[in-house]
Amino acid sequence: MIRKKGFDTSRYLSAQIQRIMDRVNRFDKLYLEFGGKLRYDHHASRVLPGYELDTKVQMLKKLGNNIEIIHCISAKDIERRKIRRDFGLTYEDQILRDISDLKELDLDVSAVVISRYGGEQTSDKFRQRLANRGIRVITNIEIPDYHTDSNRVVSEEGYGRLHYVETDKKIVIITAPGPGSGKMSFAMGQIYHDRKIGIMSNFAKFETFPIWNLPVNHPVNIAYEAATADIGDYNCVDPFHKEAYGVEATNYNRDVENFSIIRKIIEKITPAGDPLAEIKSPTDLGVNMAKEGIIDDSVVQQASIDEIVRRYYQYHRDFVEGNVTHDTLERMDRIMQRVQAKPEDRLVAIQANRALEESSKKSKSAPNEMHTGAAIEIYPTDDAPVILKGKRSKILMSESAALLNAVKYLAGIPDDIDVLSPIIIESIMKLKKQMGTADTSLDVKEVLDALAVSGVFNPNAAECITVLPNLHGCDMHSTHLLGQGCEKALKELGLVLTTDARIPQINNW
Repeated sequence: MIRKKGFDTSRYLSAQIQRIMDRVNRFDKLYLEFGGKLRYDHHASRVLPGYELDTKVQMLKKLGNNIEIIHCISAKDIERRKIRRDFGLTYEDQILRDISDLKELDLDVSAVVISRYGGEQTSDKFRQRLANRGIRVITNIEIPDYHTDSNRVVSEEGYGRLHYVETDKKIVIITAPGPGSGKMSFAMGQIYHDRKIGIMSNFAKFETFPIWNLPVNHPVNIAYEAATADIGDYNCVDPFHKEAYGVEATNYNRDVENFSIIRKIIEKITPAGDPLAEIKSPTDLGVNMAKEGIIDDSVVQQASIDEIVRRYYQYHRDFVEGNVTHDTLERMDRIMQRVQAKPEDRLVAIQANRALEESSKKSKSAPNEMHTGAAIEIYPTDDAPVILKGKRSKILMSESAALLNAVKYLAGIPDDIDVLSPIIIESIMKLKKQMGTADTSLDVKEVLDALAVSGVFNPNAAECITVLPNLHGCDMHSTHLLGQGCEKALKELGLVLTTDARIPQINNW
């Protein structure tokens, strides 16, 4: 996919690493809390065009032998089987995947900390799974009155009861599969124990969004609000920073709300003259230098608005599936109004619905058929994007048809040339019927399988396979909820999916 860049990853990394090392060099050890996704940050790559998916991993590798990584997870999230929506994995499975992925990159995870542990069997089972893989596991109890009683928190009844995790490196990366995993309490507990044995350690937060030195209402910061609309996060001016320095800085509500207790904890942990006591605001805790990578603000603003519209569709789907409430939809409506965006701004959604209309017009001549539409926006050159539609048929689901149309266009193959062997299509449909599958139209996974087999003897099919990577990062829309055979395969291809979330129905005439 070719798109105009608004962000320079190398420029950003240079500034970001320098900022981190400036903080590190003032202390014996730095506990660096990582917010967001560690390996693949799709949100950042969408709102900051040019931000490479593995930017954070690049940064970790550049920090080299100075780092070790610790994962945190809440026992309560394990018990609830909380799921990472982007990958469809539970938090514990996401950690196992992250550990495996990082190991392939020669970045080993030093330990996993299970926070807020209260003897849950689900946590014990996860601890065993980790131990079986040779991974160090620490369980920490929940500290009562954490947000209200700083005297108890900073005492032997609070942080003193947390297990001290010995670390060897100067920078300890603390990451987690999602919010509320106990990263902050673990880091502050470590500092509490460090001070008792004479180690001058420090704490910093690395979160790409919101970008502190961009205005609260900059679209890239509003896109962060859209990404967290289901949990109600919102941006605000950091009042502590404004009071201390007379400068407006953007932060988000939870950091600002929690800072009063964090400041009290810091004051109780640190003696007079300790550099850690110089932190006067939640913004001071951060080391984010994302603004330094922005090279075209207009591109970033438009990309952020596009992402807000995607989130609008995502939450409407979540509502249909019972995952969010009306409050989230109302919050998204207000966010859309702030950036003057409308659902119809997503052109690929408009074209998907046109495909549905075109399919439905033929209903009278083809009764008892299901009708859906899909569309994919591709970037074949530096010129304007091209949108390819797909309509449902007896042979292909609409998503499958759109996919085939897109790869044929990218491969320069005319519409009237078939790339799938009719014999293979017939064999798959026959097998589905024998297995009792009511819908025998080929889904995306089945089309990809058929394409792979056809590619052995059909040069056109082989050419279609070679252009599949060009779909990564392209937008796609479906008029109806997608089945697993379509959605999983499309996500693996890297397509950015939205849907109107209608329930497919058969038209009877």
